[in-house]
Amino acid sequence: MTLSLNNLTFIIVTFKSDHIINECIKSLPKDSNIIIIENSNNRELKKKLEVKYSKINVITQENSGMGSANNKGIKLCKTDYAFVINPDVKFYENTMQELIALSSKYNDYSILAPISDDTKYPNYKIKNKKIKNDDPDFLNVDFVDGYAMLINKKKFSDNIYFDENFFLYLENDDLCLRKKKENNKIYIAKKAKIHHLGGKSHSINHEKEIEFSRNWHWMWSKFYFNKKHYGYPKALLKSLPTLITSIIKFFYYFLICNKFKRKIYVMRFLGLINSMFGKKSWYRPQI
Repeated sequence: MTLSLNNLTFIIVTFKSDHIINECIKSLPKDSNIIIIENSNNRELKKKLEVKYSKINVITQENSGMGSANNKGIKLCKTDYAFVINPDVKFYENTMQELIALSSKYNDYSILAPISDDTKYPNYKIKNKKIKNDDPDFLNVDFVDGYAMLINKKKFSDNIYFDENFFLYLENDDLCLRKKKENNKIYIAKKAKIHHLGGKSHSINHEKEIEFSRNWHWMWSKFYFNKKHYGYPKALLKSLPTLITSIIKFFYYFLICNKFKRKIYVMRFLGLINSMFGKKSWYRPQI
C-alpha cells in the first residue's frame, strides 16, 4: 500500500512537553492517527489529550529515552508508515499533501522527511559526493534529523528501528547509516516544509537540568556511535581533543566561579568517560 493519512501513524515522544504539544497536534491533518509516548509519566496530560483529540493513544511511562520510546510507538502502530516527530515541530497546511504526492511517485525509500523551513540549519546531510540530486521533487541524502522522519515499515523486515543503547542524540544518524549500508534510499521532500522550534520540547522551568543531561548524553552518544561504526581506536582519536578541552574549560570556569558552565564541562567529561569505558547511557535528568 502507498502512503495515505489512513495508512500513517504519527509517533510523538514527549517529556515535560505540556506547553507545546497542543500546537504540534493542531498542525497535523485533522483526525490523524497519533501515538504519544509520554516519557515523564504525566497521567493528567494523557487524560486531557485523549479527551480533546480523536484517534489518539497516549502511553505514559518513566523516561526510557528517545530511541526506546520511538520504537515502542512504531511497534504499536497498525499502519505501514510511522511518522516520528518531536513535539516542537509544526506542519504547514500542505506538508502531508506534498509528502503523499512524492511517495506516490517514488515509494522505494526507507525514510522520507519534509524539509526544514530554516535554510541556515538544514535537517539533512549529504556526505556521499557521488549522489546525484537533479530531481526537482526530492533530495537523495545520507542522514535526516530525528525530529521529523517518515518511516516506511515495509523496508524494515527485521523490525529493528532505533538502537536503544542511545538514550539521547545520534540514534537517528545510526538508523540512517544502517539503512544506507543496506542500500536503502533516504529522501528529503523539497516541497514539503516543516517548522522546528528547536530545543522547545520541554518546559523552560527545567532548562538547566536538561542542558546538563544534553551535554552528558551528547558526549556519550558521540563516542558510542563512532565506536559502533568505525571502531574503538578511531572513536578514541576523535574524542581526545574534546576530552582535553573539557578538562581545560572546567578549570577555567572553576577559577572564574561560573558554576553553571563548570558543571556543563563536568557533564561532558563524565559522559565521554562513561562511554569510553563501555558503561551504559545511565544518566537521567534530575527532574
